[in-house]
Amino acid sequence: MISKDGDKVCQALNRLKIELPSWGFANTGTRFGKFLQLAAAHSLEEKFSDAGQVHAVTGTCPTLALHVLWDLPQGLKSAAQVSELASRYGIRPGSINPNLFQDQAYKHGSFGNPDENIRRAALEHVAESIAIGQQLRTSDVSLWFADGSNYPGTANIRERKKWFEQFLQAAHSELALGQRMLVEYKPFEPAFYHTDIADWGMALLLCRAAGPQARVLVDTGHHYLSQNIEQIVAWLLSEAMLGGFHFNDRRYADDDLTLGSIDPYQVFRIFHEILYFEWETDAPADIAYMVDQSHNLKGKIEAMIQTVTVAQELFAKAALVNYKQLAAAQRKSDIIAAESCLQDAFATDVRPAIADWRASKGLPRNPLEAFRESGYLERITLERAEHNAATASTYA
Repeated sequence: MISKDGDKVCQALNRLKIELPSWGFANTGTRFGKFLQLAAAHSLEEKFSDAGQVHAVTGTCPTLALHVLWDLPQGLKSAAQVSELASRYGIRPGSINPNLFQDQAYKHGSFGNPDENIRRAALEHVAESIAIGQQLRTSDVSLWFADGSNYPGTANIRERKKWFEQFLQAAHSELALGQRMLVEYKPFEPAFYHTDIADWGMALLLCRAAGPQARVLVDTGHHYLSQNIEQIVAWLLSEAMLGGFHFNDRRYADDDLTLGSIDPYQVFRIFHEILYFEWETDAPADIAYMVDQSHNLKGKIEAMIQTVTVAQELFAKAALVNYKQLAAAQRKSDIIAAESCLQDAFATDVRPAIADWRASKGLPRNPLEAFRESGYLERITLERAEHNAATASTYA
């Protein structure tokens, strides 16, 4: 690789930061059961420790997304423990994620529930989550709603839309200066007739109704097959409404596969749209890159390392697109030349340049190999085996 391209790779990797999800290190399940791992984290401290291992070998993951119900069961009272663990393991707390789907009260929705008492309870939970973010000095509160209905005629869709507008506005009023509310969307599941926030357009309208600190969060798994996600990204960038990503991959629907395991070219195209926008506007986009994956078969820490290293490669490839040449080809409608700009960058082997960048930062040239040789996995497997084996027996 020529030095000019190597410089572009280094500049791209220097700015790329990817947040890890606490729940990605814990035992999780499928719709049919749990396949438990003896090395899975079962405490917040173990999640911070595992995230620290990923950051130590990749140099790109300084923050850990926290789930209020699973990680901070005492709400604000748990924040002091988070600060202590962050200091101990060198990983800062990241986005705060309220739980608006697991409680039995949310059977018919949260902000869209016909019961006003439940709507207000959901708002109180979101307000506390925002307060937790303020205490921990994190910038983003990520909202995903399972709200919807399974059968025609069982919900007043327009009335539920008004409730969402009302309660998102109320939640927005709790935000401090510098905090953002990221609103996620999903076309289906668990609601199979209608979902209250089913696509990016609905999320966009609700964010605008909520207030100026609300942005849309794009989960790469939350789309129908063959949907043009990079076009959605381009539109949200154009509207100054793209707040962040939940990274994963999927073959049919939903998410949870490691990033780029199915369609790496799609991830490259998403990164390209972001970097092309920044080149045209000469300004960085304020985007939070977060992983949202739960691994049932792959080792959890190794899967996170895979995701991060693939993201680094695809982000670096996107940084190699010749935007000046691309813009000129687009203006002339030179389809072959324009497409070749993307194809040439995607075909470039950036791994040697990334390895050199890692070495310059004192990082291992091969993160996954370094982790496997560290002995950490063997140690935590022994330490956590008894607890996880006991947990597994409850599912036998």
